[in-house]
Amino acid sequence: MSAAEIMDKIEHLPPDEQRVVAEMIWDKFGGDDLLTPEQAAELDRRAEDALKHPGRGIPWEQLRDETLARLKR
Repeated sequence: MSAAEIMDKIEHLPPDEQRVVAEMIWDKFGGDDLLTPEQAAELDRRAEDALKHPGRGIPWEQLRDETLARLKR
C-alpha cells in the first residue's frame, strides 16, 4: 500500500481515531528525542505554571491577532 493510499484511509477515519494514528506515528518517528532534557523540563515547568495561573496568559486568538497586526506594520 502506498503512502497516498494510507493517507486516504486515515482521512476517512473519525477525528479521534485520526489523532490516535498521528500519535502512534509521532511516537514511532518523532517522540521526545527531538527535545533536549532541558527543553522538556522547561516545557513541563511552563505547562505547570500555566495550569496554576490560568489568568496570566492570553487567548490564542488575541495573540494571533496582535502578532498579525504587528507584522502588517
